[in-house]
Amino acid sequence: MAGVWALVAFVGVIIVWNAVFKRNIGEAMIMGFLAVCAFAVFGGVEGGGSPLEAIGSAVLDAMQEEVTFAGLAFVFMSYLLTRTPVLDRLIDLLNSVLGRLRGGPVYTATVAGGIFGAIAHVGAAVTAAVGSVTVPWMKRSGVKPELAATVVAGGAGMGVTFPFSSTMFILVGGLAAQGIMQPDEIVKPLALAGLWCLGYRLVLVFFLVRRHGIEPISAADRMPFGRSLRTGWTSLLLFVPILVPLLLTRGPLAELLGAYSGVGDELKEPVELADGTTLPAQAYAMPDVISLITWIPVLMIALVLLLGRKHLPRRASGWWSAVAEAAPSFGVIGITIVAAFSASNLLADLGLADQLKTVLSGLQAPGWIMAIAIGVIIVAIAIPLTASATMAAVGPVAVAALVGAGIPAPIAAAAVLIFASTEGASPPSGAPIYVASGIARVDPVKTFLPLLSYYCLPILGMGVLIAVGALPV
Repeated sequence: MAGVWALVAFVGVIIVWNAVFKRNIGEAMIMGFLAVCAFAVFGGVEGGGSPLEAIGSAVLDAMQEEVTFAGLAFVFMSYLLTRTPVLDRLIDLLNSVLGRLRGGPVYTATVAGGIFGAIAHVGAAVTAAVGSVTVPWMKRSGVKPELAATVVAGGAGMGVTFPFSSTMFILVGGLAAQGIMQPDEIVKPLALAGLWCLGYRLVLVFFLVRRHGIEPISAADRMPFGRSLRTGWTSLLLFVPILVPLLLTRGPLAELLGAYSGVGDELKEPVELADGTTLPAQAYAMPDVISLITWIPVLMIALVLLLGRKHLPRRASGWWSAVAEAAPSFGVIGITIVAAFSASNLLADLGLADQLKTVLSGLQAPGWIMAIAIGVIIVAIAIPLTASATMAAVGPVAVAALVGAGIPAPIAAAAVLIFASTEGASPPSGAPIYVASGIARVDPVKTFLPLLSYYCLPILGMGVLIAVGALPV
């Protein structure tokens, strides 16, 4: 059970180093990773490989993660936006339409997270697309940066709670192979479960708006719609970097491009790429070749450079100074992400998934106790892993355990996906946390406790209520 104890040590060391010793989250994440390394060095890794090689590979893979790039890219994008009037004009336009509503930007961020989550399904991509506009808008409307980042990261899980995410297909594929349920049986329960989760988030926003005293934008600070549209219509182009990757990966245009390029065709044999990577013989889709989380910040930065060119440096010395001003944010976000993913990779090498699967297989209790126990275990697994990896590792076993306790398979599967959807709100390793914090330019640790109390634990509770039938699906 070295992997399980390493996970406990990872989280415990981070909490102590950050909360007790009052050190920054970057240091805390490094110390947590070193604790996991100690388990690898003294206890060995699965397969009997070299612990040092496993550690090196874990760090290298973490540095090559697209979320690492995206987190840093969003920090730079956010910095550029503060140097130009592009975003200010868009916010003036949005405020002229919704600014009269109390907490309008916060409600918009939550609903947009549900809509985008039902389309894109990738938590970090949902955060990136929604947060790019709504986080600066919330900050401009008087919402604290840490609360803005919390709301956007807390909505990332809706990509899993609505059909038809890759996480859902990973789970139902394993269940169908075992004859537990058919894939189409989960669609209705999961859609209703997703609506319950969205409804909870809207109630939460109602509470947060009043608790934090968020008021409507005063009439004196709101431009008339006609004037804001005339002066800021070009700022609407900021939605283009979000829409273009989305249209190229989903929908009719994506299908046409896939058919033309052969992306959707099954490879007859493994293909070795120029960098040495080998693609196995399987079918790929457009989202596999065009990453939303990579291309949204790239296109956003390019557009801001174009629209705000008159307000940006024109010489190399000016750009050097600009990058130097943003460097502290790069350091904290970058180190934190790399340490989080390095620990995740190394925990996998320690056999965390198989060990937790053994724990799940041995559980026997009444339905409500099983729902709570399995929910807690899956939420714990989702701390270092993505929802998809969690479902691949223990999803079918978790559903089978709930079915054995008398819970219908489709409802059990929906509940398990709800549990896994906490990945975006599970400190300290949830990728959406760092994407949102990068956009808000805030210390990620300031979102940890709010995410746990407002999103992670309540969503865990909703999954339990769905499993036991208290929330009908």
